[in-house]
Amino acid sequence: MKSIGIFVSIMLLYLCVACGNGDDKNVERDTSINEITSFNNLFLDSNKLEGFLSGNNRFRKYEKQFIDFYKQRNYEYAWFDSSGLGEQARGFINLLSSTISTMHDSSLYNSKLVTLYNAFEDNAVRKHTAEEVLNTELLLTGQFFHYAAKMYKGTDSNIADLGWFIPRKKINITALLDSVIQTGNTEVDKFAALNAEYKKLSSFLPFLYKLEKEGNWDSIPQRKKALHINDDTVIIATIKDRLYRLGDLAYNDSTTLFDSALFSAVQSFQRRMGIGADGAIGPKMIEELNITPAQRIQQVMVNLERMRWMPPPHRDHEFIAVNIPEYKMYVYNEDTLKMDINVIVGTAANSTVVFSGDLKYIVFAPYWKVPSKIVRNEILPAMRKDTGYLRKHQMERTGGPDTLPAIRQLPGPLNSLGKVKFLFPNNYDIYFHDTPNRNLFSASSRSFSHGCIRVGEPKKLAEFLLRNDTSWNETRIDTLMSGVKEKWVTLPRAIPVVITYFTAFVDDQGILNFRRDIYKHDEKLADKLFAKE
Repeated sequence: MKSIGIFVSIMLLYLCVACGNGDDKNVERDTSINEITSFNNLFLDSNKLEGFLSGNNRFRKYEKQFIDFYKQRNYEYAWFDSSGLGEQARGFINLLSSTISTMHDSSLYNSKLVTLYNAFEDNAVRKHTAEEVLNTELLLTGQFFHYAAKMYKGTDSNIADLGWFIPRKKINITALLDSVIQTGNTEVDKFAALNAEYKKLSSFLPFLYKLEKEGNWDSIPQRKKALHINDDTVIIATIKDRLYRLGDLAYNDSTTLFDSALFSAVQSFQRRMGIGADGAIGPKMIEELNITPAQRIQQVMVNLERMRWMPPPHRDHEFIAVNIPEYKMYVYNEDTLKMDINVIVGTAANSTVVFSGDLKYIVFAPYWKVPSKIVRNEILPAMRKDTGYLRKHQMERTGGPDTLPAIRQLPGPLNSLGKVKFLFPNNYDIYFHDTPNRNLFSASSRSFSHGCIRVGEPKKLAEFLLRNDTSWNETRIDTLMSGVKEKWVTLPRAIPVVITYFTAFVDDQGILNFRRDIYKHDEKLADKLFAKE
């Protein structure tokens, strides 16, 4: 993915007639080939297709799609009708132009195709050779496959290597092209819809590119002390200007006084960055203000890429989504958000895995079977220092050798899982649970756990999941949560769960948000997307 320096010239290539000085060395006219006088009943020679693919590195990887597409058409041309290039071709070229303009992505630009297309659009200039018609047909098909693969499937990289274990959305780009040709509708999104979150986030790209073009984003120096309302200093004018340009401050008065309007703007920005909306301008806020528009654009691009991988949401009943960098759980019933709950996720060293599963069980007053890693690294050293450590922490040994005993913690007020846990069986031993350390939910950054997800309002979640069973009420749930005996409850229907990682997103108020890349997943994906060739 590369940024184009001057997009105006590219747009002109699409809109202006080629004047013979285009990509001539690649589009030489073979005058020995008869000129096309009729576009009726054009059929492709399979040998010509093989020759095209062998000489075109960009499209060679789509060989199977090419063959499948034309074979099912009996090798009839797709982009031409009786008058020449069909409306599908015009629609697709316009779509490419619009996408390049929005995304600033030069990899979607094909100068050879543009030159041929413009020559066909100016039918009065000359007739066209069979070779030109063939190349235009195959270049349109190849460019469509390239566009669809990039915009709807995303990178060819193994996404598991990038820390992503949610099954990837499946897109058949051959069937996608066939739908476009058959219906004449080049609004590809109607056939391979990108999720609503993608559309919301991508809509902010023009704004960010405008900020980048304007420049004037010098670093604001850090201060030893935070700035508060009624402070008066030169740097405040710079901060006002920046918040105005970012859209958090309604107007820029260019004064140096920290007034009430700036206080509200600071809180707005802090909420969007997830850094605690106290209204004071401290080191964390200055760090976020100093992130350049170019860096934000890259962050958006990385997150748009992840959104391309996402399978369609579960809209038939309840589902739960957790966004790790946001430290937030969202609970939906069909398309309606029923609640959002603060969560605590794993530390950078014990990161929470990005995956999906099905929540099947609620366990009240749970035992905590201590993972062997925690036993080895934390409990055994503590037991050596204090022989009463297990008893003091309401733990018991259930077996295993002295070198690595099996330890579990009993239900009760000290239990690390709190009063309830929610299980969605998986290979990562991750689940939702309560915690006795309630004070941690007030922190703006909440990566404290060993990998599992601590839920800020577990009782509220349990009530929602059991709401359709009249035998469950608040009293019964309270009783079981405070019990001394573990109680398993199997849900009548499994609830889909997806644990995601998005550091740029648009919230339900339509506001652009950014979060820190706590596990460095953005960094790894950016290395793939923006690698220099």
